[in-house]
Amino acid sequence: MNAIADRLAIMDLAAHYMRALDRLDQALLEAQFWPDARLDYGIFQGGAREFAGFCMDALAGHDRNHHMLGQHLIEIEGDEAHGEVYYQAWHRTTDEHGAKRDLVIAGRYVERCERRDGVWKYAYRSEIVDWARDDPASDGILAAAPFILGQRKPADPLYDRAAMRAQP
Repeated sequence: MNAIADRLAIMDLAAHYMRALDRLDQALLEAQFWPDARLDYGIFQGGAREFAGFCMDALAGHDRNHHMLGQHLIEIEGDEAHGEVYYQAWHRTTDEHGAKRDLVIAGRYVERCERRDGVWKYAYRSEIVDWARDDPASDGILAAAPFILGQRKPADPLYDRAAMRAQP
């Protein structure tokens, strides 16, 4: 592979990782890691399969999640790459009184990827939290307008390829 293709393949890992979290797609999340990958998130330390299950359990109680990627710095040395990617994660939660809350967490992922048989995947990943906010939800406008809201797999419009092909 060339350097540009390698960078794009590594950046796709991060994008698929975020899609997996937002759509609650455990198989997609696990597929971004080598089976022997090691993860250290402070609140979780272990392997990829266990991590994917941990994430699905942690996010299942949320109404919705939305993860955004920022700058992604990658240093490639042969079949190994080290990176740092910034993120912001929004979580719609419900508190113990039934009130909707917006939890926003921002930070960085520190990662080591390996290319094996021409395929890049995570071999190590750690999440570093730089800041967080927990505020009352303030998006009442969504109830008053006919917006299409994000859903989990398979209900999200992302998975309805037939609707995307339909003629007006």
